[in-house]
Amino acid sequence: MGRTSDAREKILGAAQALIELRGYSALGVAEICKAAGVPKGSFYYFFASKEALALAVLDEHWADQERTWRRILTSEAEPLHRLRLLFEATEAGQRAGRQSCGTVSGCLFGNLTLEMSNHTEAIRGRLQEIFDAQVDMVESVVAEALARKEVTVADTREAARSVVAQLEGQVLFAKLYNDTRRLGPLWANCLALLGAPAPSEVAGV
Repeated sequence: MGRTSDAREKILGAAQALIELRGYSALGVAEICKAAGVPKGSFYYFFASKEALALAVLDEHWADQERTWRRILTSEAEPLHRLRLLFEATEAGQRAGRQSCGTVSGCLFGNLTLEMSNHTEAIRGRLQEIFDAQVDMVESVVAEALARKEVTVADTREAARSVVAQLEGQVLFAKLYNDTRRLGPLWANCLALLGAPAPSEVAGV
């Protein structure tokens, strides 16, 4: 049983690394199994298709990211400080990725949205659920900041959606230019988007 479980994790890990590096469409099952170091039969033992594997990769990646987002966004820190920590964690993750593989990998969810959302309804639907969950978490923080009169937004849901979209867009630019410095203006832009004071005017943020 231990070896079976290990094979599944190896396939998931190899698939995620290859998808981040080359995208989903260009990958074949044989290549994934070779990278994972498992026989091809192991793939179909765990996954009915390559699409099923992609969905499992999304779920695995989101489980990890969701834990990080919840740890940051539900902490005891002030609302805007929590948002800033989220942006800093995102930038740090992209920098670490660039150091390890030489390129900015971007966001797995954003990459697959651009590549696959018009090709498979199952992947499109799962990506929508993930981004909606991100917006949910950010909206809770924006609502807290609004109650404290630290931001000025007319609609907390749309404001949260804009924050997530900005974060995703800047990561996309960092990937496009292979330059994590593109992420530098994120926090100041977020404050402007929320109608909050500039960074130098926000104590502790």
